[in-house]
This record gives sequence, structure tokens and C-alpha cells, in this order.
Amino acid sequence: MARGVQRTSKNRPSTLWYHIGASFAVIAWGLSFVSTKILLDAGLSTLEAYVYRFIIAYLIILAIFHKRLWSHSLRDEMMFLLCGMLSGSVYFMLENTGLEYTLVSNVSLLTSTSPLLTTLLVGILYKGERITGGTILGSIVALTGVACVIFNTSFSGFQVNPLGDCLALLASLCWALYAILLRRLTAHYSVWFITRKTFFYGLLSSLPFLAMEPHFVGFKVLAEPAVWGNIIFLALYASLIAFILWAQANKGLGSVKAGNYMYFQPVITLIASAILLGEAITVVGVTGCALIIAGVWMGDWLTRRNAAK
Repeated sequence: MARGVQRTSKNRPSTLWYHIGASFAVIAWGLSFVSTKILLDAGLSTLEAYVYRFIIAYLIILAIFHKRLWSHSLRDEMMFLLCGMLSGSVYFMLENTGLEYTLVSNVSLLTSTSPLLTTLLVGILYKGERITGGTILGSIVALTGVACVIFNTSFSGFQVNPLGDCLALLASLCWALYAILLRRLTAHYSVWFITRKTFFYGLLSSLPFLAMEPHFVGFKVLAEPAVWGNIIFLALYASLIAFILWAQANKGLGSVKAGNYMYFQPVITLIASAILLGEAITVVGVTGCALIIAGVWMGDWLTRRNAAK
């Protein structure tokens, strides 16, 4: 028994790094909504905002990790193609288009519901993997917080288009499906390989949309400090570093536990959008943020307590 306790304590530092990595990834994605909104306001299209950031990120990771090009099988290659679409081209087309119709905080909040969808999908697809009551209860509390922050826009007097909210929810579903596929791939491939393949197929699947693009912004717009600065931020931190950290977190913590960190995303976006874009925060919004944090903590604490028993 003592030997088992000792082994658990030794494993804690490595698990802690996975939690830290997931936190930094979610901080990056919370800020990325504001950064992308700045690019859209500068004149970039939804597709340009996606393509520019991921081309830079892909070229960097290709320069670092390029020895192995193909996966073990055609089936795995098709899974990487789906990952590239679900977390890349399709996801960001839905998310970025949603930003044009509704508030930045709304898109962030609605896409943060992906952990609930992931938990539901895991319970359906993996019969042998039981979702604990603590995880369910914590998710319900966090979802209540998400609803409060969404209603924050109503109390703030903003008029939003439901189309943007619907697109954000579809993006959330894409990310949940990506998380399910990712858990299968992390058992056989390194996070660097997974990230590089995901970026490649995300860009490849965006080519049909690129062909239909009516216009592109000129060099004068791209040369503006606010534009290229946000593109670099999105490419290096929100894309390259965040995706690698997230793949590591999914490998070390599992898709459900890592996914719960997504609930912190709207908190980051709500604060950043208020400071940088002037979007209002009310008592309802603050209450929602508190419930989100409480729900994530509650789910993790109850799960660990039940495991100890």
C-alpha cells in the first residue's frame, strides 16, 4: 500500500505539467478571439485570418520536425485529415465567421461548451469508460456559468445576430469530435507529428475556400503593426505552442479532464474583450465567470475524492 502511495506522489509533478500546459493553451485561445477580431476589423477575411497564421505555424514546425512524413496506415492518414478539418479549416471558418455576427465573448463562450459535448461523446463511444458524477456535476455548474456570461450581452444592451451564435456552437461540436480523434492518435504518434499533420491537412482542406475568395488585403494592410503583430501572436502562441501543449495535455490527462480547461476560455476572453475592445461586463457576467471556475474545480475535486475512496 505504501509503495502505491509513493508511486502516486512521484507521478504528481508530471501530471502538474500537463495541467499547466492546458492552462497556457486555453489562455492563448481565450486571447485569440480578440486578436482575430482585430484582424477582421482591419479588413482581413475570415479565411485570411486563418490561413496566414497557420502557414507560419506549419512552416516552423516543418523545419523542426520533418524526418517522418507519413503515418502508419491510410486509415490513420484519413484520421489526420479529419483532425485537420475539425480543428483547422472548418472549425476556424465557423468560428471566424461567427465573430462577424456576434460578440467576441459570445463566440468564446459558446465554443467553450466543447467539454460537455466531448464528455457526452466519450460516454456514447466508449462503453467501458464511465463518466463520474463529479465530472457531470462540475460540467453542469460550469455550463450554468457559461449561460450567465452569454446573458451578459443582453443585460449590456447589445444586439447580436443568432447566426453567429449558431456558427459558434457548430464550431464547438467540431472541436469535441477532434478531441475524440485526438485521443486515438496520441496513443501511436508524438505530439509534434500530430500537430504538423493537423496543420497540413487544415491548410490543404482550406484550398477550395481559398479558390472562392473574392479578394485579399494588400501588403499595406499586412504591414500595419497591429495586423502583423496579431498574426505572429496567433501563429506562434495560439497555434504552434498552444496546439502542442493541448496535445500533450490530452495525452497525459485524457480528453475529458483536459477538456474541462476550456471552461476558462470565456473568462480570459471576457476580460480581454472588455479591456481591448470595450465590450461591457456586468454582475451577471462576473457571476458566470465565478461559476465556470467553481464548476471546473468541483469536477476535478470530486473525481479525485471518489478515486481516493
